[in-house]
Amino acid sequence: MKVSIEGGWKPLLAPEFDTPYFNSLVSFVRKEYQEYQCYPKGSDIFAAFAHCPPDKVRVVILGQDPYHGPNQANGLSFSVRNGLRHPPSLVNIFREIQADTGAEYPESGDLTRWAEQGVLMLNAVLTVRAGSAGSHRNKGWETFTDAVIRRLSETREGLIFLLWGGYAKKKIPLIDLHKHHILTSGHPSPLSANRGYWFGNRHFSKVNELLLLKNSPPISW
Repeated sequence: MKVSIEGGWKPLLAPEFDTPYFNSLVSFVRKEYQEYQCYPKGSDIFAAFAHCPPDKVRVVILGQDPYHGPNQANGLSFSVRNGLRHPPSLVNIFREIQADTGAEYPESGDLTRWAEQGVLMLNAVLTVRAGSAGSHRNKGWETFTDAVIRRLSETREGLIFLLWGGYAKKKIPLIDLHKHHILTSGHPSPLSANRGYWFGNRHFSKVNELLLLKNSPPISW
């Protein structure tokens, strides 16, 4: 595994790279990619950082781990490669955007367009074995991505964190509530959405309202 992170992130995250847990994580991921089909492809593992430098982050969306279906994952939480069928959670995200903002349902499920506007699309776990959801959990990724959240909280002000579902809400202690905004709701997965915990959260218009209060351009969802 090659650690390839956009230059602005390096001073922020450098303390992690020489730790025993991160060295163990790198060995594990390298072995997994050699022995099994894993996602996303190696060059996309750190795509969330490549598309969104730390000084450009305005919104953080936290996911769990990458899609484990063939060629779906592209390194951004909830995002899939252009031209692929949208997974159910992403369908529900787009449906809420439609209802909330009046935007048309997009053809592409590639959320790089959000990342380039300052939305950090961060999964807690950045890799997965094909067809085996959660297979790379508890190997060190969570420690690394917790450090990302913590350092963003410490070094920035006025960020908007979107925490969807119980797993994401567990990250609240990492965030300085006096400096940042947190919006929570159920997860966009069908199980949660069909129980009434997702639709109607209006997170996308609320994000833009908060950004406009700071004289920051709204996100084109």
